[in-house]
Amino acid sequence: MAEGRRSAGKDAGKLDGARILIVEARFYEDIADALFAGALSAVQEAGAAFERLPVPGALELAPAIAMALDAAEAAGQPYDGAIALGCVIRGETLHFEIVSQQSARALLDLSVARRIPVANGILTVDTDAQAWARARKEEADKGGDAARAALCLIRLKRRLHAS
Repeated sequence: MAEGRRSAGKDAGKLDGARILIVEARFYEDIADALFAGALSAVQEAGAAFERLPVPGALELAPAIAMALDAAEAAGQPYDGAIALGCVIRGETLHFEIVSQQSARALLDLSVARRIPVANGILTVDTDAQAWARARKEEADKGGDAARAALCLIRLKRRLHAS
C-alpha cells in the first residue's frame, strides 16, 4: 500500500525552483535522520531546493517554521512550503497527548493562517519499534509521505494561482 502512495507522487511533475524548508525535531536523533532521508528523496525527486533546520522537539517545530518563513520573506527568498519531521513516543504521563495534539494543531494553524503548505511528518507512536517501522524509507516512509504531501499542495497552490 505504501508503495502505491509513493509511486503516485512520481508522476506529479517537477517543482524546479521551489524552495522547501525541512524542520526536524531532534529529540530522537536516529529516527529524525530516518524521517529526513525519506523527505530528502521526495524533495530531490521533485527537483526542489531545500534548507534543513533542526530544533529540540516537536513543540518547537511550528515556532521555528514561523520564524524561518518570516526571515526568508524578509530576505526576498520565500519558501514555497515546509515539512515538519519528528517523533513523539507515548510514555507514562499525559505529556504524549499534549505534545502530539498541540504540535499538530500549531502546524495546521500555521499552514492555514499563512496560506502555505506545512506538512506534518510527526510520528505519534506507542513504541520505538512502531517509530522505526514508520520512519524507515524502506517501510512506511512517513518522512517521504510528509514531503510528498507538501509538494502536492505546492503544485495545487501554483495551479490555483495560475488560473
